[in-house]
Amino acid sequence: MSKGDNHFDKDSANAAIFVCDEALKHHRAGRLSVAENLYRASLALDDLHAESYHNLGLLHLKSNRLDEGLRNLKRALELAPEMGGYWISLAEGLLIAGRFDEADSIINRAIALGVDVSSLSALRLSVSKRAEYIAPQLSKPKEKGIPLARQEKVVSLMTMGRLEEAENAARRLTNDYPQSAFSWKAIGTILFKRQEYRNALSMLQQSLVIEPADSECLNTIGNVLLKLGRVQEALDCFDRALAINPGYAAAHNSRGVALKDSAQLEKAIESLQNALALEPNLLEAHNNLGAVFKLLGRLSEAEASHRRALEINPTYAEAFSNLGGALQELGRLDEAIEAYDESLRLNPNPEHALVSNRLFALNYHPDKSAEEIFSAYQEFDRLFVDPQRSSWPRHANDPDPARILRIGYVSPDFRNHSARNFLEPVLARHDRSNFQITAYAEQTYEDEVTLRYRRYVDSWVPTSGLTDSEVGDRIRADGIDILVDLAGHTANNRLGVFALRPAPVSVSWMGYGYTTGLSAIDYFLTDEVMLPSSGEHLFAEEPWRIDVPSMVYRPTEGMGEVGPLPALRRGHVTFGTLTRGIRINHRTIRVWALILKRLPNAKILIDSRDFVTSEAQSAMAERFAAHDIGVDRLEIGYHSPPWDVLRRIDIGLDCFPHNSGTTLIESLFMGVPFITLAERPSVGRIGSMMLFGANHSEWIAKDENDYVDKAVALATDMTRLVGIRARLRSELEEGPWRDEIGFTRRIEDAYRGMWRRWCEGEQGSLRQSMTTGNKQLDPRKATL
Repeated sequence: MSKGDNHFDKDSANAAIFVCDEALKHHRAGRLSVAENLYRASLALDDLHAESYHNLGLLHLKSNRLDEGLRNLKRALELAPEMGGYWISLAEGLLIAGRFDEADSIINRAIALGVDVSSLSALRLSVSKRAEYIAPQLSKPKEKGIPLARQEKVVSLMTMGRLEEAENAARRLTNDYPQSAFSWKAIGTILFKRQEYRNALSMLQQSLVIEPADSECLNTIGNVLLKLGRVQEALDCFDRALAINPGYAAAHNSRGVALKDSAQLEKAIESLQNALALEPNLLEAHNNLGAVFKLLGRLSEAEASHRRALEINPTYAEAFSNLGGALQELGRLDEAIEAYDESLRLNPNPEHALVSNRLFALNYHPDKSAEEIFSAYQEFDRLFVDPQRSSWPRHANDPDPARILRIGYVSPDFRNHSARNFLEPVLARHDRSNFQITAYAEQTYEDEVTLRYRRYVDSWVPTSGLTDSEVGDRIRADGIDILVDLAGHTANNRLGVFALRPAPVSVSWMGYGYTTGLSAIDYFLTDEVMLPSSGEHLFAEEPWRIDVPSMVYRPTEGMGEVGPLPALRRGHVTFGTLTRGIRINHRTIRVWALILKRLPNAKILIDSRDFVTSEAQSAMAERFAAHDIGVDRLEIGYHSPPWDVLRRIDIGLDCFPHNSGTTLIESLFMGVPFITLAERPSVGRIGSMMLFGANHSEWIAKDENDYVDKAVALATDMTRLVGIRARLRSELEEGPWRDEIGFTRRIEDAYRGMWRRWCEGEQGSLRQSMTTGNKQLDPRKATL
């Protein structure tokens, strides 16, 4: 830009500021490509505009373009060294890049200049902790026979995050010293950090052949096997490592993770506590211990463990994410969302799972509008689908509308999980003469239900340890026609695979109850009750409606008989819910309290894993006490299985704005009617769908006052309650909820309809491309 004309310079500088402000709006909304173009336009107007360099650098960091990002952050700092935030951004960027010495140098210079010491002190602690933990699988060099300087160079490059250079240096060592265990282990460790798990395993195994008693190598091999879903083999490696070195804290921590992944939770706690006894500041062990406590419903202990990890390292993104998970189950949704936001702020290039956690929590918020929540899902689409869109493949599947269809189901829950009650009858009843079924299983362990699932499908494909691209390649190689997501934004989902569009048709069903937010998924399988036409604007997918209900139910074995109405024996009505704590918010408690005030002798029973501890029970009782409901009106605890609990309940109370799920249909099967409130599509209409399907829409409330009135009316009509209790299960057995074959035919008809639509689109494209100029193409030779 010419600097000769002062008037021109001033106008250009002002224009640059305006364009930078516009870029920042797009940046904050997640439209990164638009923001980047505008930042560059700003710099074209004024190549000395520091804020544009700074923001462009942050954008590059978020996109994992570390070198470009650091270059722009350094330029911003050169132009405006008085800006304290620029020093902090550069230090954080260097920290992300693993360049710890440089980050420490920047922090020292900034402190000398008087930049905010508290922020930089936290960063300094983070530098030391990251340097300590970035390469726990590779100790300080000590192998004889190799020049020490060359070993130290490999470790130094790894510590700085310069993995490609480190790998090249390690490979040169293998050429010069092929019998060196250190060099093979170094390569394996680097590949592990780059998530190239299969290649890492072969390198580490080569190292172990040379040095069989290397506990460090065994631990890393175990961690690789964990990533590959081979949990028992991983446990064997950790046990071998600890037999060699019982005081190896990292191996105790790794063993705890493996035990958690195999659902051996009490043993996992023991291993993780052993790790902390040996190394009290092992932050990964604190974080993992918190995750186990959460699974056990020990939520206060989970929160404390994650906060301890953050005391050790205040910039530990994963601990913030896990803290959010504990807080949401405690019903502290605003705090949970803040923790998720901090996790995302600290991780400039997050995996989609971190964003999924935040979206999951938003669904339950009692005070946010459906439109506000959906906007967050649209941002998810911009972050994870927009960058993939240009590389979506053209599918070569045969567009024959009548042929056998290959259906792929993707789930982490092919095990003893609540999804089995709805999924197992479909897989068991599929018409195998018209549909070929493949399960893509994101499993860390298998159980007796998994064995049944394996028998239902034609092909079983484990996906644990595979990247999204690898899973996508496998789906294309399998020739899947319709790919079905069964998890949504729940734990261990593979939505990243769906963002790649590996199949011609994709659909989300059953496992989540709301949109994925992904424009890469074609359809949301639902019904008119869960998703009325007025709610379609809240979905990224096109609704594909089938008859109500859009699920089918197979009861769990051993539920037993219904039993008599409890109120007849107890002398009062007992309301109840088996829901998780995340669904019980200030609105539900206020409404439930109103019901109890209208019925002075009634009680409410709240029973789920989130209330296993006395602290959780007391906290819930305090929330009712704020509405003048004493503890004598409450029964709070946890029992499993819950069938005897359901036999103690006269009337169920559904939650809102996010309804309960499996426990509602289980209540009906056990003769327990429930009151639900029809709210936001579709998570707020799950209860409505279940009642419509059971032919009891009279228990659906239109607002909170109607909810209270319906509950009171039902509770004061004992004759009616007795009759409901006696016939509800048989009504369910005779209706659509238990028609496994009929429902499976309906869902197969839906698949066939989706497929016909795709075939028509492909054939239309083919007809359009068959004429090029005056040349007629043979349709059989045209490329699809």
